[in-house]
Amino acid sequence: MALDLLGRKMPLDTASKQPPDTPASAGTGSVTTSSSSAAVAAVAAAATSTTSSMAGGGSSMAMGTPGGASTVVNASTIASALTGKQSNAKRSLKLSSLTEDLKPIGLAGTGSGEEPFRARLHDLFSQIEKEFEVLYFENVALREKLDAIAGTPRDSMIDEKVPMQDTFEVDGAINKSFKSKLGSAGSKVKAGHKLRAQTSRIVSSFKAQSVVSSMVREFCGHKDGVWQVSTKVGQPIIGTASADHTACIWGIDTGRCLLQYQGHSGSVNSIRFHPTRDIVLTGSGDATAHIWQAAVNWEVPARKGHSSEEELEDEDEPYIERERTDLLRTPLCEFSGQGGHTSVVVAADWLPGCDQIITGSWDRTAILWDVETRQPLHTLAGHDDELTTTTAHISHRLVVTTSRDSTFRLWDFRDQTPAVSVFQGHTENVTSTVFTRDDKLVSGSDDRSVKIWELRNMRSALTTIRSDSAVNRVAVSATGVIAIPHDNRHIRLFDLNGQRIARLPRTSRQGHRRMVSSVAWTESISSTCNLFSCGFDRRVLGWCVSLPPKDN
Repeated sequence: MALDLLGRKMPLDTASKQPPDTPASAGTGSVTTSSSSAAVAAVAAAATSTTSSMAGGGSSMAMGTPGGASTVVNASTIASALTGKQSNAKRSLKLSSLTEDLKPIGLAGTGSGEEPFRARLHDLFSQIEKEFEVLYFENVALREKLDAIAGTPRDSMIDEKVPMQDTFEVDGAINKSFKSKLGSAGSKVKAGHKLRAQTSRIVSSFKAQSVVSSMVREFCGHKDGVWQVSTKVGQPIIGTASADHTACIWGIDTGRCLLQYQGHSGSVNSIRFHPTRDIVLTGSGDATAHIWQAAVNWEVPARKGHSSEEELEDEDEPYIERERTDLLRTPLCEFSGQGGHTSVVVAADWLPGCDQIITGSWDRTAILWDVETRQPLHTLAGHDDELTTTTAHISHRLVVTTSRDSTFRLWDFRDQTPAVSVFQGHTENVTSTVFTRDDKLVSGSDDRSVKIWELRNMRSALTTIRSDSAVNRVAVSATGVIAIPHDNRHIRLFDLNGQRIARLPRTSRQGHRRMVSSVAWTESISSTCNLFSCGFDRRVLGWCVSLPPKDN
């Protein structure tokens, strides 16, 4: 029971009863009040109706409790509650968009707050995607403008281009910026700076462009890796030595195999043309060196006729497979036997005058042979490991031998008693050496370096060229351009001062797919190719390279 304003007892309404979850004890006379917003609203309504009927305008009212105690509610407290509720309503209106967008999933116990959140995220990510598309198309348009300004197709460029990973790094930085600052203008500014930096790298690559190259010929036919390629002075032919136990002579203009030598029983590791005669010198894994006749038939063989239905079924095979290739199995002379090599012959070369040859072997020796008698004249010993190449000077009786002991030796046969000098300029296997026409020596090594030496003063290298891969058999053109084949399938061009000129293109349509083992220049002006390369992808490639003038 409760007392009304006149002091009369009145029964309690069911709505005013204490909630079952509210702890109360009638016996102890504890005081309880409702803290929910619904209770506050009910109290405010009761206070409004009651205060209007009060005589004298009292500032307080008494509410009964089941325990007989009463709680006094101040009118100012009710007013402040109403004011706070209004301010909260205003604040909720200001943050309505943020609340709808970022309302946690399942906050209200239902999926009603999930859809606006997802929609907002989708909208933000779609904006990011549009930004990326704009940047991409701007980049493509800029590249096309730069190609038009340079006046050369992109496939013809052989200089170092901007690596693809640089582009990915720029995009990755933009992506991180967008993620960290969604809707921030600072991310767009940073992306613009990075794009300008990438553009400056592209422009700098055009500035360094001085040589244009393209692959114009491919010579296919070997069944294993090709160790060396060599050119013939005055004739448009090249020779190749392969691990398939054969050596071939190819026509440069036709790409056809004119002659195949099958006289060796092991891998053919080196090949050298005679300067004036139609003969070839080869060294092999069968521990011998051969000189054989290299007269070729320039006439295109007639196509075979078909005499059976079986041959007609082979019509879909390439025509080059059915062209006749001259075969040769007998050498003019063989260098082996008593006093000869006991292991693989890795290289052989002609000395000036071509009355003598030099051979290098895995037995750690090089041998000077007399061509007429086929007898060894001198055995050059001293290396601590297997030899890798041997090279003779074009006009002086000088020979260089290279070895896996990280040294190369210069042998002087101009006097009766040969003199030798040892050089330790490299830290790993020395893989090749070549003489230049201005009395310099170029050496390459597995230590990823190429060194240029002055023959008159060999105490230290004039220049060192550093690279990112092991170096194989290098070649130097008549104008002084060094072609460097690498294990990583690239071919780079440098001058004798160590300045990089270019890098030959290597794409899905051009270049080697495996290690490039050797390169060779040709001096034939009428030829469509002036640089040749071979590798262990069984391919021999002909390149057309526009070389700079010699004085540059």
